[in-house]
Amino acid sequence: MRGFVAFVKKEFTEQLRTGKLFMLAAVFALFGIMNPAVAKLTPWMMEQFAESLAQTGISITEYEITAFDSWLQFFKNIPMALIIFVLAECGIFTKEYASRTLVLCLTKGLTRRRVMLAKTFVLSILWSVLYFACFGITYAYSAYFWDNSVVCSLGFAVLGWWLLGMLCVALVPFFSALFDANTGVAAGVGGVIVASYLLGLIPRLAEYTPAFLMKSAPLMYGQADSGEYTYAVIVTAILIVASVAAALPLFNKKQL
Repeated sequence: MRGFVAFVKKEFTEQLRTGKLFMLAAVFALFGIMNPAVAKLTPWMMEQFAESLAQTGISITEYEITAFDSWLQFFKNIPMALIIFVLAECGIFTKEYASRTLVLCLTKGLTRRRVMLAKTFVLSILWSVLYFACFGITYAYSAYFWDNSVVCSLGFAVLGWWLLGMLCVALVPFFSALFDANTGVAAGVGGVIVASYLLGLIPRLAEYTPAFLMKSAPLMYGQADSGEYTYAVIVTAILIVASVAAALPLFNKKQL
């Protein structure tokens, strides 16, 4: 257990030393601020373009901004934040393959299983803290300017995207056990999400795919019930566990 804790500390220290943690924190904080800011500035921006649009025959009617607009921005921006997170962290294993630093850790008695689980644990903590920090910033500003209570099932919609992010986290060690390059890991994670999205276009399969958790708008407007997402949550949770479980034997056989 001491070896596991020490390796986790080493990983967090590495995140700080390379500046990666500060960069990701800045990105997620920026998105958290941008969500309500864009919503708040929307009437002003529409006013600036009103005259030029009127000349083309398009008239802009007065639109009341609410917390819905802020949270719509949140769910539009979080996919980009998740992509940035995966691209930044997809080398958490591969960079050590190249430098062969994992060999040194293993010769000191740390098992491959603990190395895999420690890195997966660090990724999970990073994603969770960054994601909910972004959510917290958006929630605080939205509560200050508007009323968050008008948004239906906000908590479930937010948890849905967090779970989708956890799937990406679980896929990083899995594909890191298969590929030696960052591009392979990033392409593998992206390929799974794209495949899930494409399967979701088939009506009979839609509610069973992780991509179904991306549909936040129906929940917020009360047009869908959280129970409709049960199968998607179960399938996503199974894929998370299966990815980590499959990564362990693959990593044990990988040549370092």
